Amino acid sequence: MNKLICEIFRSPKEEGLYLYVDKSKGLVDVPEALLEKFGTPKPAMTMLLDEGRKLAKADSKKVLAAIEEHGYYLQLPPPKEAYMQEVNHHNSKLF
Repeated sequence: MNKLICEIFRSPKEEGLYLYVDKSKGLVDVPEALLEKFGTPKPAMTMLLDEGRKLAKADSKKVLAAIEEHGYYLQLPPPKEAYMQEVNHHNSKLF
């Protein structure tokens, strides 16, 4: 697969979590367990995706390959920086 019309959904549960699917198929190939954790998908964008397209946080070739093989691509949020993890851990002990 070298290009397709891709629909991108964002998760209402976690910032930076996105799901890419073939627009013509929608969410039919996404496992129910993943959708439960993801939350009700919120449409973010539709685009023509090809191997040369630059994406902000994903490799277009990997996205296309995952959609072809699995029916979807899950983009995880970037990891929190170490100091932010420490702040969150410290704050969780306060409450």
